[in-house]
Amino acid sequence: MTTEHPANAPQPGVRIDLWLWAARFFKTRSVAKHAIETGKVEIAGQRAKPSRQVHVGEAMTIGRGEERFEILVRGLSDTRGPAKVAQALYEESVESRERRAAERATRAAERAGYQAPETKPDKRARRLIRALGDLDAL
Repeated sequence: MTTEHPANAPQPGVRIDLWLWAARFFKTRSVAKHAIETGKVEIAGQRAKPSRQVHVGEAMTIGRGEERFEILVRGLSDTRGPAKVAQALYEESVESRERRAAERATRAAERAGYQAPETKPDKRARRLIRALGDLDAL
């Protein structure tokens, strides 16, 4: 009969796709799985598989749309709960938070000069748009 030493005992873990869903980074598990498979999620600088176990204390980089999160796993959960509980599962670095805020401000500034047309294009304008192949013709 052998007894395992506590230091050698395996750490509890949760599937990464399940954890990302529970931490509210993605709306569904299938979207989380797709993000992992397309390389949007890295753990310790390496791409992960959807079945990989995530453990407390691991550093993770998550790309979602135009945003990039650098986080440290603080808790494990396999169920999706309220946002306050989900936010307790990770800690985002200060640099990551500041960079995302700066990028968001830049994107907002780029959109500031755009004005949507007040009405739909008429028949003549639609023909011109098709002829030029440019939607910004008006």
